[in-house]
Amino acid sequence: MTASELSSILLMQGFSGLSLFSVLLLMALGLAIIFGQMGVVNLAHGEFMALGAYVVYLCSTVVHDKFPAFAPYYFVVAIVIAFGVCALMGLLVEWSLIRFLYKRPLDTLLATWGLSLVMQQAFRSIFGAREVTPTLPEWLMGSIKPTGNIDIPINGLFVMGLTLVLTAGVWLFMFKSRRGLQMRATVQNRVMSDAVGINTRMVDRFTFALGCGIAGVAGAAFTTIGSTGPDSGSRYIVDTFLVVVFGGTASLMGTVASAFGIAQGQSISEFFLQGTMGKVVVLLAIVIILMIRPQGLFASKVRQ
Repeated sequence: MTASELSSILLMQGFSGLSLFSVLLLMALGLAIIFGQMGVVNLAHGEFMALGAYVVYLCSTVVHDKFPAFAPYYFVVAIVIAFGVCALMGLLVEWSLIRFLYKRPLDTLLATWGLSLVMQQAFRSIFGAREVTPTLPEWLMGSIKPTGNIDIPINGLFVMGLTLVLTAGVWLFMFKSRRGLQMRATVQNRVMSDAVGINTRMVDRFTFALGCGIAGVAGAAFTTIGSTGPDSGSRYIVDTFLVVVFGGTASLMGTVASAFGIAQGQSISEFFLQGTMGKVVVLLAIVIILMIRPQGLFASKVRQ
């Protein structure tokens, strides 16, 4: 193998790691908001991602059957619709289920696990057991060839761009808006937040809906790089929790750094080792780091 071929392979592996980083970060942003801000272990988070992917599939089917002239533009609108549908679903779940289980983490875990099974069966009954794929616009197809040996898919670049925009949007919301300030205040001291007039129940409801909406956007992005099935969300939920815990709960910077480190670690280790062994090496490294630093990479200061 020549030096040029080796550098091309390493660059392609690096890009593959960036694609995985984008998916993990999109998934982890919503989960970090829910788990970090509310302490709710939402095992149904992956199913909200799948819901967003199915919404995009439905939009694709309707547009190509009824309004083919809008086919080149529908995808951007579908992302917004996926966010709205998942946020509304999250709002309903928080109101009907989660609000009765605060400060009962084991019950919350079991309840959201049951919800994930119900949602998976609902997907299976409505869309069937087979995986589905929306028809993507032409501008998302193809690839860019910066050199003869390097082939970069456009859909991967789109997912990275969407991840950057969404991450910047979440940061601006959390640190530059009044609602974001209320969310951070509720995390740091719920009793004091109540005392100064912040409606912490509404903050919890809004936080859960926002996290589910972001999961819907992750599902929309996922449709550009893979097919969607009833259990698509469950494939990523363990890695997503790993990202949130390793980065440090309630830390946006920690979530970004953790997703980047885990994705690049998996991509490079799976190239030099077998797929399963690569994951084992990454998981072992994370366990050792968490034994030394159990609060994660960037832990937030929280008053209990």
